[in-house]
Amino acid sequence: MRQLLCIILLSAAAFAVQAPQPEAITGDYIETRSADVYTGACFANGEMGLAGDQAILAWHVSKGSWLGQDLAGLSIVAAVKASATLGDPYANPYPARSVMIVDQRATAEQRAALMEFARHMGGQLLARVEKVVTAPIDMQVLHQADQHGRAKLRAGTFAAIETRGIGAKDHLCGNEATFYPPLTSTSHSMPAVAMTDHYEGPGLGVSWTLHDKRSAFVGSFAEAGQ
Repeated sequence: MRQLLCIILLSAAAFAVQAPQPEAITGDYIETRSADVYTGACFANGEMGLAGDQAILAWHVSKGSWLGQDLAGLSIVAAVKASATLGDPYANPYPARSVMIVDQRATAEQRAALMEFARHMGGQLLARVEKVVTAPIDMQVLHQADQHGRAKLRAGTFAAIETRGIGAKDHLCGNEATFYPPLTSTSHSMPAVAMTDHYEGPGLGVSWTLHDKRSAFVGSFAEAGQ
């Protein structure tokens, strides 16, 4: 009897070890804020309470699946209006309202998986979704060494982003640093200049068009699949 029990336990352990793990989901990430993220403390303090309560988060999946759906080649974008400057340690940005823009090439099942993936990555920031729209999404992060920090996003007529790398002329006070971290988990990110940061759509009660702010992140993500 004991031998039989040992065999069963060993078999169960071997099965658990050999059980396939979900493939990691990986891809590119772009973020913009309505406050500078690469800045000096004096500039950041000057914007707190006055700006930084708006953001756009965008993911393009290179490979991987979520909730059993293969999402390779698809994108999702979230526009956010928070209750205070995002990252301000003395203010509460929640509740935050968001609009999700889902890749129109996705099937109904893939759209649902994309939204759940975005909620997982955004956490409380994307807990209150006011509107979901579908649109063609073109998102490009340029990985060549001579294109450092350059990325483009167009999500239908709702959102547009274009970034470039930070250069010597973008150091205004001499004490700049990455003052705020990205709003979501990344495997790599770098601050960048948002030459264009635009949102115009339903659900948030506000639209914006900003130019030439040190308010973007360009990077990548890698998350264990579910």
